[in-house]
Amino acid sequence: MTRIELNVAGQPISLIFNQQQIIQVFHQQQALVLESESEHLQSCQINEQAVHFNTSQLAEGLLGVAVNTQPPQWLEVPHQQAESKRGWLGLAMLSFKIFKSAKVVKAALAGASVAGYAWLFSLEFALMIIACLVVHEYGHVRAMKYFGIKTKGIYLIPFVGGLAVSDEKITTRWQDVVISLMGPAFGLITSVLGVVLYYATDMEIFAGVAVLSALLNLFNLLPILPLDGGHVLKSISFSMRSWVGLLACFGGVLLGLYISWTFGLMLLVFFIFIGSLEIVFEWRERHISHLLPLDRYGQIVSALMYVVVAVGHIAVMMHFADSDNVILSLPMKILSN
Repeated sequence: MTRIELNVAGQPISLIFNQQQIIQVFHQQQALVLESESEHLQSCQINEQAVHFNTSQLAEGLLGVAVNTQPPQWLEVPHQQAESKRGWLGLAMLSFKIFKSAKVVKAALAGASVAGYAWLFSLEFALMIIACLVVHEYGHVRAMKYFGIKTKGIYLIPFVGGLAVSDEKITTRWQDVVISLMGPAFGLITSVLGVVLYYATDMEIFAGVAVLSALLNLFNLLPILPLDGGHVLKSISFSMRSWVGLLACFGGVLLGLYISWTFGLMLLVFFIFIGSLEIVFEWRERHISHLLPLDRYGQIVSALMYVVVAVGHIAVMMHFADSDNVILSLPMKILSN
């Protein structure tokens, strides 16, 4: 996909398009409703004026733009070459699509996750952690659906966690922030509900759910790619300047390596490697990125949302810090270290 800036009907707009059609139109940081009038004709409203886009020659690098009933003006736009799938890469992508569409595989992964955690700990703990993971990933799914992004659902990966899979790409940094934070935000709801049920029933299992949910979600909020906190950091910092984003994200990498060394989390090293590749790709495509950046207001709001969710989880953990139950007080001891 390609993003360009135009001045139409006296108003600056941003267009995101591929070889066949326009994907999204933005005006003053807001996505406009884009309607398809025919196979090669799309339109939207800008300040009560109808703007029509003719995409019949988009593959050749020409886009027709007309305001109201005026004849279209043909503008040269960046010509996109069709992406080719080659060798093992194409085969891997095809296999991944088959994997995502197989509901039986999704159920098998969920069963394997329960069995794995039960084997390592106990069935009670396995059900607790699965519940926390599902609620967390459901938060991501709900955010995707809010933005009209099609989803494939939730996949539970044994001994790794969960994954909310989308069918489409995001188009703005704001979407990335909201989708990333909704997982920990829904997890915070789980934690608070666990606290309430604990005091209502005096059953420690609910306190365990509250603390476990807080610990898992706070870990996910670490500013390390590809964790949720890393995506928030990337969206905010790359919206400022590309070099700010690069430095901030690699600062997260160093933090992740330090945490891995301190607590012996070798699996986190693998995630950091994947996140480092994401940082490199983001830097290489900084000049052609289709993502609409956050303005200053969006950066501040995103940072405040991040802090509120993180503080909420820390508060739940602090609430049980003095508990006689070693398991309930353990997360706060880990955080203190």
